[in-house]
Formats: sequence, structure tokens, C-alpha cells
Amino acid sequence: MSTPEIEVRVQPRYLPEQSSPLEEAYGFAYTITIANKGDEPAQLISRHWIILDADGHREEVRGLGVVGHQPLLKPGEAFEYTSGSRLRTPTGSMEGTYFFVKEDGEPFEVPIPRFMLDATGQTGGRVLH
Repeated sequence: MSTPEIEVRVQPRYLPEQSSPLEEAYGFAYTITIANKGDEPAQLISRHWIILDADGHREEVRGLGVVGHQPLLKPGEAFEYTSGSRLRTPTGSMEGTYFFVKEDGEPFEVPIPRFMLDATGQTGGRVLH
């Protein structure tokens, strides 16, 4: 069997109402869509994020599922969620990995494309694995 094709799309946005530039606090939200483009089910088990600010401060976050869910994506299905992050600088980036398990128990990883967090404008990322 082959590795399922999982597509990850990211839409980041700056949250001025949750930011305080004078206190070096910048809030961002990001909406992620995870779509199973393959022909076999796969379950998202955990995530690993690498968050960088413009000063080079690096934070790593690991955890089970996403926003309290470990979605099982059947072929053609997608799961969308919104979460957030705070930086000490007006710009930075995030990237990472989702850990999945196929229906037969075989694990595999899917990269989360690097995306920019920018208080003046953002760009999204997309990757097909």
C-alpha cells in the first residue's frame, strides 16, 4: 500500500485586537485545512510545531491531535480548524509536522508548510505529500 495523499492548506491572519505592539505582543490566528486526497483512510494523531519570531526566538510545541480532535479522514474528506499563536515581534513563521496512522496501523508524517506571520500582510502555504 502507498502513503495516503494528505494536503495541508494554511490561511494565517494578524489579530490587531489581540496585539499590543508597545508590550511586544502580536497575536495571530491561522486556519488549516487538512484534506485526504488519497484512496485510504488516515487518522491524525499528533502535531509538532516550530515557531520562530524575527529575533530568532524558537519555540517548539508538541501535542496530541489538533484543537482537541484526532480526526479520521476518509478518502475525499477534509478537516478544518482555527488556532493561534503569539509572537514578541511583528513577523515570524511557523512550520511543522502532523503524525498520522493509516487504517492498517502504519504511521507516516505529513509536513506542514512554512507560513509567515506578519502584522502587515501574510502569505499562505500549501503542500501535497
